Amino acid sequence: MSTTFQLDTATSRATPTPQPMRRLTVPKIRQRKKDGVTEEPLVMLTAYTARQAQLLDTHCDLLLVGDSLGQVIYGLPSTIPVTLDMMANHAAAVVRGSYHAVVIVDMPFGSYEASPEQAFESASRLLKESGAAGVKLEGGAAMAETVAFLTQRGIPVMGHVGLTPQAVNVLGGYAARGRSDAEAGKIVGDAKALDEAGAFAVVVEGVVEPIAIEVTESISCPTIGIGASARCDGQVLVSEDMLGMFERVPRFVKRYEEIAEVIAKAAETYAAEVRSRAFPGEEQTYQPK
Repeated sequence: MSTTFQLDTATSRATPTPQPMRRLTVPKIRQRKKDGVTEEPLVMLTAYTARQAQLLDTHCDLLLVGDSLGQVIYGLPSTIPVTLDMMANHAAAVVRGSYHAVVIVDMPFGSYEASPEQAFESASRLLKESGAAGVKLEGGAAMAETVAFLTQRGIPVMGHVGLTPQAVNVLGGYAARGRSDAEAGKIVGDAKALDEAGAFAVVVEGVVEPIAIEVTESISCPTIGIGASARCDGQVLVSEDMLGMFERVPRFVKRYEEIAEVIAKAAETYAAEVRSRAFPGEEQTYQPK
């Protein structure tokens, strides 16, 4: 039976295959936190395409094929409509475009909540079809049994607590979490439950800083912050947010570039040259010998 992915090589019309190197592994990521301390924070960004993976790979410890692709790539109003097919296809592209970072793929809404068995079927399909190293799922103590079920069967799992976008309809919005004592206690308890169930890392999203720090200090596996604290064991952002592809971004995002402006300006210049017949020029046309 043929496979649809390659683990250590990448092909692109723009970039040749780099010299193969040994890819980071889930155990190596887990081992970065020793005795409760991660000396060098873990770097994670989202990626959805092979070319994007090529550009980000050497700078990241992990690449997350996030269900945020529903909004970023497909223009959907939320992550809820994202399907397993969408996740598997984009994850395969990211694996093909990378050779260094650990590739983790989000399990979409409705693909794992019903039972551990459903989660295993979905997760095993994602890993088989993409070549990714592990999956990420949202939820805390309620998902601990599922996390244990998956890890015991050879599927590495990254947890996700705090603001969980797939549960936005229940949460009532995207506001920061952990401001009340009850909510803070639940977030810490959720993270501990995932850690004890075998998660190799836990994303802490949209959580007030003191609680993010408490979570980080309370569990043995690394925490990956997003809208949390610099004291987390690593950080993740949606790449398009970080690059300035959208006008509106969450408060916790720092824009490192304004790529949307660059693209719009390039398109404006191209359109003007086409309309004035300045493009294509002599360098872009073929002449008879």
